[in-house]
Order: sequence, then structure tokens, then C-alpha cells
Amino acid sequence: MDAMNHTPGHDGHDGPNGHGDHGDHGGHNGHDSPATDEAQAAHARGTRDTDVIVVGAGPTGLLLAGDLAEAGLGVTLLERRPATISNLTRALAVHARTLEQLDARGLADELVAGGYQVPAIRLFGDATFDATRLRSRFPFVLITPQFEVERLLERRARRAGVVFRYDSEVLGLDQDTDGVTVRFRTAEGLGSIRAAYAVGTDGVRSTVREALGLPFPGKSVIRSLVLADVRLTREPESPFTVTANGDTFALVGSFGDGWYRVIGWNRHHQADDDAPVGLDEVREFARLALGSEYGVSDVRWVSRFHSDERQVSRYRVGRVFLAGDAAHVHSPAGGQGMNTGLQDAANLSWKLAAVLRGHSPDSLLDSYQTERHPVGRQVLRSSGALIRLALLHTAPGRAVRTLAARLVNRLRPLSGRAIRTISGIGIAYAAGPGAHPLAGRRAPDIQLADGGRLYALLRQGTFVLLTPAGEPGVPRTLPGKEDSPRPAADRVVTASWRSGRRTALLVRPDGYIAWATDATAPAERAAALRSALLHWTGAAPEDGDSIGTARPASLTPPAHAADTPGDR
Repeated sequence: MDAMNHTPGHDGHDGPNGHGDHGDHGGHNGHDSPATDEAQAAHARGTRDTDVIVVGAGPTGLLLAGDLAEAGLGVTLLERRPATISNLTRALAVHARTLEQLDARGLADELVAGGYQVPAIRLFGDATFDATRLRSRFPFVLITPQFEVERLLERRARRAGVVFRYDSEVLGLDQDTDGVTVRFRTAEGLGSIRAAYAVGTDGVRSTVREALGLPFPGKSVIRSLVLADVRLTREPESPFTVTANGDTFALVGSFGDGWYRVIGWNRHHQADDDAPVGLDEVREFARLALGSEYGVSDVRWVSRFHSDERQVSRYRVGRVFLAGDAAHVHSPAGGQGMNTGLQDAANLSWKLAAVLRGHSPDSLLDSYQTERHPVGRQVLRSSGALIRLALLHTAPGRAVRTLAARLVNRLRPLSGRAIRTISGIGIAYAAGPGAHPLAGRRAPDIQLADGGRLYALLRQGTFVLLTPAGEPGVPRTLPGKEDSPRPAADRVVTASWRSGRRTALLVRPDGYIAWATDATAPAERAAALRSALLHWTGAAPEDGDSIGTARPASLTPPAHAADTPGDR
């Protein structure tokens, strides 16, 4: 089993994790809306302090906040922890689809350079899933500590103008038809902030979820897991080693700096979460599962935890959203926790930006629930099945596990589907009736006629229209319909296939295909494209309403506070 995620605490909230680059935050990054949008935005926002409040500075919150700020929106990120740097971490695995999302933000290559590329993962028994078969620029599992992911995302968010307010404990929220107000407490006193929308990325014990009154149904799937960051006197054969035998399992992963993450479980040594953990216990489960303890010595962090399977029923309540561990938590098998949360953020961010900038109606935000809730449910089921297979210990159970491993290893379609699911590459969203077969699917990193590639182009944070070379781009008008609304050409980047393919694709900012056509008649093709653009990106400003955005006003400071955390 590949127990690569530890999720006992919040997603970057109320638990040890790393944060670096705590420099001063600047203003907006220059991607502001036109002046007319700014004026309309100021009128629409009224007394709002900012556009979006993000609660929780873990990976999910950092990616979401950075995306919104790069779209020119005002974002304030509230985090209960102090703004300190920690070398501790939880997640270790970054999967291919997450790396593609980071690539679309210009971060993947730097992250990959500092990690270990694992070509295959073993999840139970001898079942091996070959990641090199993935049709991706990243055909591997990247082993790197979560704090490295957070470091890059925080640096990006700060450069984009996100306002960080550490030492800010959220107490509750109130929302109405015009906005949402979040109440918080710092060492200096009480404060509040008002925005158009708020997103809770504050982990398993989410205060935002509790404030919404949403239950978090589910159950514990495994207890008395032990996690330790240690030094070893003998280096393992691989920077990433994992095995399970039904009675024990263990994982050893290198941080690359002399420290190792060790996660393990022993069926015959079960204890409550608050029971102390000694190095002898770590040595024992490592020896039983791996055949060696590798000379476990110094320890900088050790904890015992349990793993739950839970999912909230609603990812959206009015103007408030949940993402990451605040919305779903599951077994650590497959290392999908942080990855699923980051992909939640990528799905939600462009939709919030489109609505706040007046390019799309508020109803677009309902598709966040429609698209991401089934993914969360799928991850719960798949990770739950993996951990249950790994922990089977009766004779019939071991026989079932052995058979399952053989099937995975021998049936390439089965193993291929499994690695696509675990990596996120195989995730697709439902498309409407009559949609092209490609609609809703992940767009691969298509090579472009100018020598570039799709995911580098997605770094502009906009839709990409991909057409055959020489074909007209965004159609402004159609014959006989000159007075009808026109697509906004500046909301779409146009590129051409390097290959001779004739399909026209409209790719969403999150790298999924919004629309496609194989129509050959020029008039039919142009009409279909124009309709798709109006639906997905909205009409040109002179033809439709656009509320745009404006810079955030000052916040309501905590009582008697001369210097708030957000000003540090």
C-alpha cells in the first residue's frame, strides 16, 4: 500500500506544515479589468472589503488564492497558524494531473527538479501500477514534501497580491444576497471582513463547514497509524519504499535532505491517537513490513492518527464554498488527498473569476458541485478499496489480494485504468446532451504550430481556442446577425495544431475541454464556435453587462490593533 498522505489535521491549518518566502505582499499584478469594469465593480461591491476570502493556507487555499489574484481579483487569506516556517509535512506524493495543473501555472518544472520521480507505485501485495504509461509530460509520481508545494504556491500568491492574515482564527460567518462576512479573532482582538464569496479550505475540522451547519458523514477506516520524520543510519534501496502484508505496512520516503518520512501500522499494536509513540514502535513496524528498520535514529516529529472516510453533501451553500479536506477526506492509500484538493481549487478558481469579472452568470458556480463532488466520492471509494485490500489478513482475504494483484499486473487495460484514476489523468466531467465526445475530458499537452505547447499557453489564465492552421479565430459576427451579441475576443487565446488535425477545441482555464466540433462546413463551424464562445466566455463588453472587479478596500481591523497580521 502506498500510504502517502497524512490527513489528521487541517489542510495546511492547525497542524505542522511548511511555509517559506514570507515576504511583503504587494498589490495587484497588473491583470486588472478595463476601467469601465472597475467602475461597475465598485458600484456592485458596495461595502465589500475584498472579492474573495479564502480560509486556510494549505496547498488548496494557496492555489485558489493565487489563481484569483492573478485574475486581478482582491483576495484575503485567513490562517489560524502564525506565519512561521516549518520543515514538517504531511503529503509526499504529487500525481501527474496535479503536476499538469502546476505546469499551467509555471511551477511544475521547479517542483520536479527538487523531488524524486517514481516510475511505478505498489498499493497492495505485489500489485504494481506503471506510471510511465501515462500520456502526460509527467509520466511518474513525484515524491516531494508538501511544504515544497506550499512554498511555491505561497510565493506565487504573494507575488500576485494575495493579502495574508496569519494568527486569524475564524469564528463564524454570515451571508446575504450581496456578500458574506467572516468574523475572526487575533491576539489583538476581534475583526471581520466582507467579500462577494468565501471558500473554506481549512481542513478536516473545518470551521467554515461547521459555520454552515453541514454534517460530515462517514467513518474511521483505520486507526493507530504512526507517522514519523526520522534520520536513518542505512539508506534504503530506493528513495521511496512501501509494502504491506495484511498485519503490517510501512512506507519510507526521502525528503532529499537526510530526513525520511516513515508511515506505518501494526495490527497487533493498536492505540488511541493521544498515546505516545516511541522509536521502538517505529522500528518494529518497519522491520516487520520492510524487513529492515534501516537504523532509525533521530526523530524531529512523530504522531499517531486515524484515517477517516467522509464527504460533505454540498460543496456550495450560497456564497460559501468548501474545497480540499474541508469537503472530503479519505484513506491515505494512493496519496490522493492533497492532489484532489488542488484540483478542487483549479476547478473553482476560474469560475469564481469569470463570475466576479462579469463574464459568466452566478449559475456557473453550481457546476463546481456537479463536477467535483462525484470526483471526491470516487476517491473515497477507490482509496477505501485499496486500503481494505492491503489490510486483509485472513487466509481467504490474502487469496483475494493475491488474485487482485495478479489481475492488475497481467491485464494492461485494468492496470492502465487504475493508474489513470489514481493519477487524476483519467478524470473527466459530464457534458451535456449532444456534446462532442471530447467535451468534459482532460486536454493533453498538445503541441502547437508555433513550437509551443498547450499548458504553457494556459499560464495566461484564460480559455484557449485550438484550431487548424489558417482557420479564422474568434468570429465577431455572422452574416445577417450583425446586431446580435458578439464573443469577447480578448477572453480567448487562439492557437493552431502542429498536426493536421481538423477538430476545433475550446479548452477551459483548468485544462478541460469545454467544447469541440468536427463540422466541416465553414458556416456551420463558425456558428457553433460563436455559440460556444458566448456560452463559455460571455459577450463583448459593449454587448453585455460586465461587473468586472476593483481593488479591495481596507479591512475592519481587530479592536485596538495597531498592526494586524495582514500587514506583516
